[in-house]
Amino acid sequence: MTDALFVTLQVILAAIAVYQFTFSLFGLHKKKTKTKYKPEKTFAVLVAAHNEEEVVGALMENLKQLNYPSELFDVFVICDNCTDGTARIVREHGMNACVRTNPNLRGKGYAIEWMLKELWGMQRQYDAVVMFDADNLAHTEFLMEMNNDLCSGARVIQGYIDTKNPEDSWITAAYGVSYWYINRLWQLSRHNLNMANFLGGTGMCFETNLLKEMGWGATSLVEDLEFTMRSASHGVYPKFNYDAKVFDEKPLTFKASSRQRLRWMQGHFTVARRYFFPLLWQSIKERSLTKFDLALYGANVYIVLLTFLMTAVMWVDMALFNGPNIANIYGSLPIWLGFLAIGLNLVTFGVAMALEKVKFKKVYAYLVFFPIYLISWYPITFYAFFTQNNKQWSHTKHTRVVRLEEVQSKQV
Repeated sequence: MTDALFVTLQVILAAIAVYQFTFSLFGLHKKKTKTKYKPEKTFAVLVAAHNEEEVVGALMENLKQLNYPSELFDVFVICDNCTDGTARIVREHGMNACVRTNPNLRGKGYAIEWMLKELWGMQRQYDAVVMFDADNLAHTEFLMEMNNDLCSGARVIQGYIDTKNPEDSWITAAYGVSYWYINRLWQLSRHNLNMANFLGGTGMCFETNLLKEMGWGATSLVEDLEFTMRSASHGVYPKFNYDAKVFDEKPLTFKASSRQRLRWMQGHFTVARRYFFPLLWQSIKERSLTKFDLALYGANVYIVLLTFLMTAVMWVDMALFNGPNIANIYGSLPIWLGFLAIGLNLVTFGVAMALEKVKFKKVYAYLVFFPIYLISWYPITFYAFFTQNNKQWSHTKHTRVVRLEEVQSKQV
């Protein structure tokens, strides 16, 4: 019975790996033609901030430089339970500082929900809502790109999330490599196939009428994934805009990165429990590959956990019980096939970097540590499984003040 279970799970995991690799091939090509519209949509730009006085000023300067008519957008910074000078700095830049104090309901999801209620009560109403984090920098064409997609009929849009500090440490470089891969071989591939994309927590745009119809309702530790699943269950699929770039600050140390990724995985378990089976059932009833693909993405945290547990069991079996005593389909395959599978997995990250024309020299030197970053996801996910009921939000401190010109100059 154990052998049958292991073989079945191994076949399923192998099939999922082939499925994801096949989809990634559709991201090799980037369509160059797109419809452009004149600026007409109005935007409420929301910035979630908690004690971000060190970086929020750079974002305020950046937003003033957006290539979009200033009368068509307003900036609202949610100063959520701040105890520093975030609100003062925002006001000094002529932006709206919206102070929220609620120590019981902490976290970005709750802050956004509060801000949207405030927004709906204002005299001026907007066509769409854009969301950034306080440590971000937005490409000057960001709102213009959102305008193009909204005019084309999109209702939820995710921009291209890039890293503004990939050369700061081996950890920030690993984040950069991961995001270049995700943007090119995951997000763009789904976009090219006219399927649903997933939201990434920042650089997001929502049609106002949709938010009023659905409500925000995403207050888990991963509000972006939660809203992705909610919108998909309502038949609204997020779109991806490759040219709307937003640059995000990544943690400098392994410890800070582990804390952030633990919070992500805890939230992913919550969302997977809530939405995987309903979305999977909808995909079967409607014969929808798009919903199946999103359901599979939602369950990815369990796929990582299962892979880790099965690998650990097989290693223990061989090390302590003179194994293998458990059926292993990979053991019956030629050894070169296993190395080929591992090699293809690693090569896809290099392919993504080549396609994205990555110019950061230090990142290539840091690639030697990239496998450590990948492997570390397994114990983090394992620990997250047993602590998934911990809903305490943890703040990632941001200190890296970078201007858009500096990021773009290093990419040339």
